[in-house]
Amino acid sequence: MFEGKSVRLRALRAEDAEHHLRWRNDPEVVRWAAAGDPSFGPVTAEAVGIAFGTMLRLSPRESAVFTVEDLASGRVIGMADFRDLDPYAGVATLGITIGEREFWGRGHGSDALRLLIGHLFGAYGLSRLELDTWSGNERAVRAFAGLGFREEGRRRSAVLMEGRRYDSVLFGMLREEWANPA
Repeated sequence: MFEGKSVRLRALRAEDAEHHLRWRNDPEVVRWAAAGDPSFGPVTAEAVGIAFGTMLRLSPRESAVFTVEDLASGRVIGMADFRDLDPYAGVATLGITIGEREFWGRGHGSDALRLLIGHLFGAYGLSRLELDTWSGNERAVRAFAGLGFREEGRRRSAVLMEGRRYDSVLFGMLREEWANPA
């Protein structure tokens, strides 16, 4: 569907559920992807099957989930999505999870987000994109800033992770910032 320097984004398929199930049951993936949110994992195969059934039926106007594949090996390594797309306001929320640990810190997540950002600003003509993470996820904070997202706010002490409090950090990017990076 879309190819970058290191990844390909393609439409979600039913067989991708097995990867999603493994990642949602990997405590280290859950820690970084969802700040330990207990609703993110662990999950059963039945729950993932139900979620995938719903995701596969969603209209691209509502939400879209893409599988992230490593270009060099063809392996499924993660998922990227957009949701809460409001065509009237021109806004959508992004998400990214690289579930295969050996691909962490190698730029695959940034490449996947770059593709998704280009698609949303191009095909949908959006004005604004946003995403968030927790302040302890320094790798994500650096990646988002490196792509041109700006920190727009914090929900102080909103995340409890392993007995410690962290901020929830909101990032935003405007269309003109993507088209004309500083």
